[in-house]
Amino acid sequence: MKGKRQEELLDIIASSEYETQDQLLEQLSLRGIETTQATISRDIKQLHISKVLSDKGTYHYAVVDEKEVQSSSERLRGIFRQCVISYDYAQNIVVINTMPGLASAAAAALDDMNQPGMVGSLAGDDTAILIMRTTEDAERFCRDIRGTLQ
Repeated sequence: MKGKRQEELLDIIASSEYETQDQLLEQLSLRGIETTQATISRDIKQLHISKVLSDKGTYHYAVVDEKEVQSSSERLRGIFRQCVISYDYAQNIVVINTMPGLASAAAAALDDMNQPGMVGSLAGDDTAILIMRTTEDAERFCRDIRGTLQ
């Protein structure tokens, strides 16, 4: 089912410019595939699908080649190193403080890095919260992040 869904998703994206995941869900439904936004979100990440700027000045989903994905990942790591001010954990929650306006960039970088034990992230203006599976995962993350920031 996953393979068929992802194949259809790639076909949908190749056939036209879609701006939202709701539009993608609707197109999948028209093809007889019922799924959730969370599943589509995971598929988008696995298939290296990103939003790109169209000639019309709007963003739409498109498949990004592996070199662009790697370059983007490296840029996100650089952004992370430049914007993080401090970090700490309490049980399985990690709090990251950034320069104003950069918490979303830090959280996006962490999401892209596929941190082991990380369930998800939530970012405000200058603070990102990471939900880790266990206290040990949070502690390990903080140790690992120390190396990334040095």
